[in-house]
Amino acid sequence: MTTSLADHLRALPDESLAALLQLRPDLVVPVPADVSALALRAQSRVSVARALDGLDQFTLQILDAARLTRGPEGATSTDQILAMATAGPQPPAPTAVRTAVDRLRARFLLYGPEHDLCVAGGIDEVSPYPAGLGRPAAELDPRAAALCADPAKLRRTLLSAPPSARAVLDRLAAGPPVGTVAPGALEAPASGAEDVLPPDLVNGGAPTGSPIRWLVEHRLLVRMSGGRNGTVELPREVGLVLRRDTGPLGPLRTSPPVVSGPPREVKSVDSAGAGQTMEVVRHTEAMLEALTAEPAPVLRSGGVGVRDLRRLARGLGLDEPATALLFEVAYAAGLTGEMELTGAATTRYGGDQQILPTGGYEVWRAVSLAQRWEQLARAWMSMPRQAGLIGQRDDRDRPISVLSAEAERAGAPAARRAVLAVLADLAPGTAPTTDEVLELLDWRAPRRARGREAAHREVLAEAATLGVTGLGALTSYGRLLLAELTEADERGDDPLGLRSDAESGDASTTVRALDGLLPAPVDHVLVQADLTVVVPGPPDPALAAELDVVAEHESAGGASVHRVTPASVRRALDAGYTADDLHALFRRRSRTPVPQGLTYLVDDVARKHGGLRVGSAGAYVRSDDEALLTEVQADRRLEPLAFRRLAPTVLVTPYQVNRMLTALRDAGYAPVPEDAGGAMVLARPKTRRAPARTAIGRAVDPLATPKLPMPRLLGVVEQIRRGEAAARAARRAPAVVRGAPAAAGPAPVSGHGDALAVLQQAVRDKALVWVGYVDAHGATASRLVRPVSIGAGYLRAEDDRTEMLHTFALHRITAAVLEE
Repeated sequence: MTTSLADHLRALPDESLAALLQLRPDLVVPVPADVSALALRAQSRVSVARALDGLDQFTLQILDAARLTRGPEGATSTDQILAMATAGPQPPAPTAVRTAVDRLRARFLLYGPEHDLCVAGGIDEVSPYPAGLGRPAAELDPRAAALCADPAKLRRTLLSAPPSARAVLDRLAAGPPVGTVAPGALEAPASGAEDVLPPDLVNGGAPTGSPIRWLVEHRLLVRMSGGRNGTVELPREVGLVLRRDTGPLGPLRTSPPVVSGPPREVKSVDSAGAGQTMEVVRHTEAMLEALTAEPAPVLRSGGVGVRDLRRLARGLGLDEPATALLFEVAYAAGLTGEMELTGAATTRYGGDQQILPTGGYEVWRAVSLAQRWEQLARAWMSMPRQAGLIGQRDDRDRPISVLSAEAERAGAPAARRAVLAVLADLAPGTAPTTDEVLELLDWRAPRRARGREAAHREVLAEAATLGVTGLGALTSYGRLLLAELTEADERGDDPLGLRSDAESGDASTTVRALDGLLPAPVDHVLVQADLTVVVPGPPDPALAAELDVVAEHESAGGASVHRVTPASVRRALDAGYTADDLHALFRRRSRTPVPQGLTYLVDDVARKHGGLRVGSAGAYVRSDDEALLTEVQADRRLEPLAFRRLAPTVLVTPYQVNRMLTALRDAGYAPVPEDAGGAMVLARPKTRRAPARTAIGRAVDPLATPKLPMPRLLGVVEQIRRGEAAARAARRAPAVVRGAPAAAGPAPVSGHGDALAVLQQAVRDKALVWVGYVDAHGATASRLVRPVSIGAGYLRAEDDRTEMLHTFALHRITAAVLEE
């Protein structure tokens, strides 16, 4: 006899009920009040859809077999499912079918004993056409049912179908079994018109023309909507006959598709990926430095404009999609942020906000290269944005810009996880093609994969750009990073992804693995005779900071090249270095003898540096070298400054100090500002930083529910059992306590004064009593308790089932009845 799902769940032990909640965690949020509420939620459309989304193609086909073999009472059996699954030309192994049935029973999409399996409610709502087959002919049209009831006549009718009509049948038999008919498709042809028209599809459904009319007239298709045009459906019996070559469920594949490409060497994959990680970090740092020099204004509609994206792309030597990806990842990692503009800055930058690096960028620069890459990779896997949409058009035909709201996609983290999980499940070094990855995704979770092919292709391209994959295969450190994130999700100790992975201070396994692949940071350089400085490897943070000041960057790669120029030496002197400091720096850092030309360059620039002193009058220039001032005053390039000599050693200008400093330096001089006391003012240029932002935490699927450990699930089951006991007890409470009319029998005590007398007697006798009361929401409720005390306007009583102490306001108590 078929039982309800609620009755079936009540009979389960706590461990089995907890296992269900572990497989379907959405059933726990919020915790159901009782088993009936749990069963109702487990059969709801939303919960069933989530459960189906996680099943592979073969398991879904076995579920379709269960739906197709249901009898009049709605039940089937494992043997019936096995018979249908093995009816095709290439039947699967019976053990694979039984395993799929067990997987469905564990999620209670099928429930009951093997000989009397029931399909959970809600499945027919989520997927109305099992295995892509239509409804039985008896539910569609009596005349079609009469045709299908005669198998011989049905076969003769199918054999007599014209080729164009047979093409329509074959397409609908493959599923879905419904199609939209174009206007006029079912009308009678005009005199002299062709009897068979070419099959043109409308709305992706059935073809138009006389083939449809022929099929409807011969009851092989059934019109579903009223009027002259509408929708047609292929009866289930006709579809099963047409599938005689493939089986009723279509082709069955018990295992995922096999990747045909030969595996690559793991070492080559890791080397290629590690090289790309160095490029990603270098490009990201260069982009952030460019934003430091010239922040990107935020558009009034949100996001960063195309002009700024192109400017950054030209500076990095990358295309715009790759630059947009780095921009989005850096923002997600907390390395960039918005700064509010006020006053004149609003007019200058043409907006109210601008994007520039945050204070977290300084911290990021100080850690190792592997740690910098890991922070970027984690941000990419977690950010709920789809960078591949940038540059495309939105619904209003406007271009989607960087950081705009139109690029937000809540399912983006789940799509990245799904693609990387496919690569991780393959043997190390396996490099499938993009089409093979899409086929694997379609088999693993067809309901989630279909319609998202473009997003999955973008994930593969982005993973290659960021160095997560190398030569088309998942790298070893990328595999470790995915495993760390997956383990954290399964552990469930940080369901919102807020905890930092660096809180312990120890490097993660991903960082240690990548560190072993990257060249060790170097703390020395090779100074050449042409004043080029070669760094034979990635520089450590201290050396990189020094090179940014004393040399110009020329080229990057495994060995980056810098060049010392008069401008870079002046920049170092302006930052506070002395000539002796620079000589000592090059001697300490260079593994080759310092060229004499470099020594002369530093001394020559230092000799001129500070020869001119700049102050404010409007602005003035003074020097002990009268000839130098004469040269400055006579320099035609400086005529716009309108210098006027006040004394043999002093020139003044009506313009401000900063403008004069810039003009003098552009003309090749080396002035130094001074304060009111005549002392030189030497300082590094100030860098602007946006307020610090917190990077996006671990990837969290907004449609998923955090998985709870088994001990906590057992506690949830206990709570549900208590609610079930309370509901069962409430059903047997006296009618007056429940607020319902009293049934025949002894009249209960229902007056407020009498209720207090009953409660006082129950306190003395320590007896159980039914208490009716009005809760805070105005609803009438009842509870079986053992009163402990009455005082100060409150009743304190203990619930024997939950062993909890409850407090009731006496003015809210409506009735009290002793338990018989």
